[in-house]
Amino acid sequence: MTRAALVVGVGARRGVPAEEVLGLIRRTLQEARLTAGDVVALATLDSRADEPGIAGAAARLGVPVRSYTAGALAEVPVPHPSEAPRAAVATGSVAEAAALMDGGELLVPKRRSRSATCAVARRGEADGTTASTNGAEPFTMAAMLPPTKHSENAGPDLRHHGDAEVRGLDLTDLAVNVRTGTPPDWLRQRIAASLGSLAAYPDGRPARTAVAGRHGLPEERVLLTAGAAEAFVLIARALPARRPVVVHPQFTEPEAALRAAGREVGRVVLRPEDGFRLDPAAVPEDADLVVVGNPTNPTSVLHPAGVLEQLARPGRTLVVDEAFMDAVPGEREALCARQDVPGLVVLRSLTKTWGLAGLRIGYVLAEPATVALLQEAQPLWPVSSPALAAAEACMEPRALVEAADAADRVTVDRAHLLAGLAEFSEVQVVEPAAGPFVLLRLQRADEVRELLRSRGFAARRGDTFPGLGREWLRIAVRDRVTTNRFLQALDLALQGLPRRAVG
Repeated sequence: MTRAALVVGVGARRGVPAEEVLGLIRRTLQEARLTAGDVVALATLDSRADEPGIAGAAARLGVPVRSYTAGALAEVPVPHPSEAPRAAVATGSVAEAAALMDGGELLVPKRRSRSATCAVARRGEADGTTASTNGAEPFTMAAMLPPTKHSENAGPDLRHHGDAEVRGLDLTDLAVNVRTGTPPDWLRQRIAASLGSLAAYPDGRPARTAVAGRHGLPEERVLLTAGAAEAFVLIARALPARRPVVVHPQFTEPEAALRAAGREVGRVVLRPEDGFRLDPAAVPEDADLVVVGNPTNPTSVLHPAGVLEQLARPGRTLVVDEAFMDAVPGEREALCARQDVPGLVVLRSLTKTWGLAGLRIGYVLAEPATVALLQEAQPLWPVSSPALAAAEACMEPRALVEAADAADRVTVDRAHLLAGLAEFSEVQVVEPAAGPFVLLRLQRADEVRELLRSRGFAARRGDTFPGLGREWLRIAVRDRVTTNRFLQALDLALQGLPRRAVG
């Protein structure tokens, strides 16, 4: 038994508004007594896929945009050709050809508005496999876990964060990855100076210009956010995604935001025996939104840019969380400045390097149409004036030099930590590590963590990350003196365990 799975082909002029495209589609479906909930995709010419009108209509319908070259569309026979599109792109109807690219039956021939056309085709799918926005199908890849339900009881506690390990306690913080001794005095002064303008509404234009200049991008590719966490919420709510996938272990907020938005989330879980390295083939072909960290929290793995590029394709949003990339010397493997990777969305945070967790400031770098969709979902004035002042300051040349120096120090301090950990036969470390933290595996790590707390050190538990368990701990990189004290405490903690726990 089959049910309807509708593909809406769309042709449009440049600058067509989303309201016109969406109105045309809805009228066409209503007149044909078809249900918008059965629409699985919009399809169009590749040179029109990034039009805000088409992308915006897809977002409102909660479906992806599939794009095809003019040559591919020209190969599809259409029942109602016109000379104008044939002369321009070699097909008699972009809407009908795009709708029929997957085969099936044309249910509604070309319909027109002032600046757009649409057509509707049906393709057959097995009953139950056509997913709505709130009910995506389980993935069948062997590397995938079943999709998670919108339930706070499904799997690990995705809302647990490292600050819970130290809040209100006098402990040396190895659980949170914010650089110590921050924000620096000059940044505090810039933030304090902004307080005189609190009576005025925030103006994000100077900060946006500064971020764009720092990455060599046009301003329309930049969106300022109240930290990376807000960006994940915007992505979950504003971008079309019928089959989102999160690559784990990684920062859990992206999956939590997707679930809170009513999405079912597929997981690609990387394995410790593979060094938590990503094989692009493990990500299902039909995933239309993929989230991956680089370098990844908590594994500290830095994925090659070329590997991540293999995940990009038309019709898919590739979200790369680069919150810790500025802690990598030279920011090697960064994708933030790339404009040639289709569907790429890069997230950056100023929290870690500059000690601004309490101020909430980050940004998104993406195609202008994607930025427009995310911005439409934001409230007015989402970033405060002090946060904007901090963002502008952190993009200045002297700040970039300081950040680069800090990344070099992290590299040296991490090497010292790793050398010390290598002395413990009971401890396995995920290497090579590239972030300002390392991931450890040891027996009865939960007991070790409690013994460390009794000796004044807070470590991040690993069992709240999908793909890890109770035998994992994440340790932030600190200066040599702090690291030496930690290594002594770890030695005593391991000695304090029953012999069976450390053999």
